[in-house]
Amino acid sequence: MTDTSDWKSDRIGSALRGENPTVIRRLDAGFVVAGDVQFLPGYAILLTDEPGVQRLSDLPRPRRIAYLEDLDRLGEAVERACRAADPAFRRVNLEILGNTDPMLHAHVWPRYDWEPADLVRLPVWLYPRTHWTDPAHTLTPAHDPIRTAIGAELDALR
Repeated sequence: MTDTSDWKSDRIGSALRGENPTVIRRLDAGFVVAGDVQFLPGYAILLTDEPGVQRLSDLPRPRRIAYLEDLDRLGEAVERACRAADPAFRRVNLEILGNTDPMLHAHVWPRYDWEPADLVRLPVWLYPRTHWTDPAHTLTPAHDPIRTAIGAELDALR
């Protein structure tokens, strides 16, 4: 994976233009992308495909429902792929926050039994800052197998 940040300043626009290297699949109402960090392998995000949309309630009801259906499909795909890849897989956490990035997006976090005991039952956001900044956790081609598995599960759930 190339680490150019041009696409990062416009993640949705770059996905629409086919320039976002983290895109796994285009779904009905958004793009599935791999998370920039992978300290929990299989972390994925569902981006809206409508630039300028900041919150779920900004979408008309039919698009809102389509987005939530995409999120449901992504959550199940991540669960299936991560369970197959790691027997210590526990569950998936789904979150729509929007506190930092002002675009509509949903986080899909796989959770594992091997996580530190003091963190395994807490929100991912409470992991130490080093987990978010350590180059060892950056998305790289080494994560392609889990990305491919998530994509295959998304296809199977169509």
